[in-house]
Amino acid sequence: MKKIKIIGIVIVALAVIIQFIPAQLPETSTNNPNDLLANNEIPDSIASLFINGCYDCHSNQTVYPWYSNIQPTAWLVVRDTKLGREQLNFSDWESFPIKKKLKILNETAAVIEEKEMPFPPYMLIHKKARFSAEERKRMIKWTERFGEELFN
Repeated sequence: MKKIKIIGIVIVALAVIIQFIPAQLPETSTNNPNDLLANNEIPDSIASLFINGCYDCHSNQTVYPWYSNIQPTAWLVVRDTKLGREQLNFSDWESFPIKKKLKILNETAAVIEEKEMPFPPYMLIHKKARFSAEERKRMIKWTERFGEELFN
């Protein structure tokens, strides 16, 4: 019993100590002149899907939740946001050549259709990121139409 108590105290102490190890959250910005949503006429229903399901990890407009200040979850938020922005940052959309935009749209449709995105662990806490089957269909159709419009 004494051993279990010591282990419990050590775990609590470690949990407190790691709170003092800061996580460098990636910077956010609402001033994104090359942003996808800021520069294109996108239906509100599609824009809200992007904001709720994509923009926290794939834009400079990340909205950090309360748990992003608590370790060890803060480290996961930092990692996921950095990786998401490295793979695709919708805040840089207008700087991409058309070929890259088409590739992004095709990949976006594919990961939405395969339910790889929004990222399943993200959806556990973010209910608005849980796309219904109908929302997935609308998003996929939109990516196809938008890709065709890039040539007009």
